[in-house]
Amino acid sequence: MGADDLTAQLREELGLVEEEMTRLRTTAAELRRQIGGRGYEPTDPAERALLITEAEEQEALIAVLERRREELLQRLREPR
Repeated sequence: MGADDLTAQLREELGLVEEEMTRLRTTAAELRRQIGGRGYEPTDPAERALLITEAEEQEALIAVLERRREELLQRLREPR
């Protein structure tokens, strides 16, 4: 695999990571709005806890993807 191929592969993966981060941020934000919004009231504390857990899981995945994005950016900056 040549340097150009590797660079293209890293850029493609970077794009996928950024797309997934955007999707997860949107989902996490929507969950947080549901938890805090007056228009949506979870029916019981267990449902509210489930929504909070789901939002926290989304945010944890975002953190993993942010680290991966930084790794990919670093690899793209490295001379070939």
